[in-house]
Amino acid sequence: MNRPDIETLYQEYHEDVYRFLACFTGSKDEAEDLTQEVFIKVIKSISRYNGSCTITTWIFSIAKHTAVDHFRRQRFYSIVKDSFFKKITSVNLDPQDLLIHNEIKSNIQQAILRLKPSYRTVIILRSINDFSVAETADILNCSISKVKVTYHRALKKLKEDIEISGMKEVLNNA
Repeated sequence: MNRPDIETLYQEYHEDVYRFLACFTGSKDEAEDLTQEVFIKVIKSISRYNGSCTITTWIFSIAKHTAVDHFRRQRFYSIVKDSFFKKITSVNLDPQDLLIHNEIKSNIQQAILRLKPSYRTVIILRSINDFSVAETADILNCSISKVKVTYHRALKKLKEDIEISGMKEVLNNA
């Protein structure tokens, strides 16, 4: 199969992809970044394009998934902030408190990423995506009790990891 030229694809589709993402995100800056991310993905995966759909459909599918992933990341950061930083209530944090806040946030995000995949999945589905226990069980094709146990263990492991990394004092003082 004859693969389309990347430069031609970019010239033909970048404005449409940008407009789609600008409407989707409501932000020109985010749309610019995401458009760039889309075309990086196009370049990396063009060899897998098999012609089963039009090139337009394929590119916009990548754009849609990129936008959805972006919002999931944003939601992740929001959940982490809401879940773990309730003690920091002042909108006008002084620079030292802001530094501590950002350090805690970063350490918690890293701790979640260090969880084994089954724990990470349950944390993401339950805490970040707000799925119920039953919905999570359906998605994972397991029992409700399995989800409850795994979620409990994942939270316990996350707390231990945070304490081991020395963030316990910071969390208690925040």
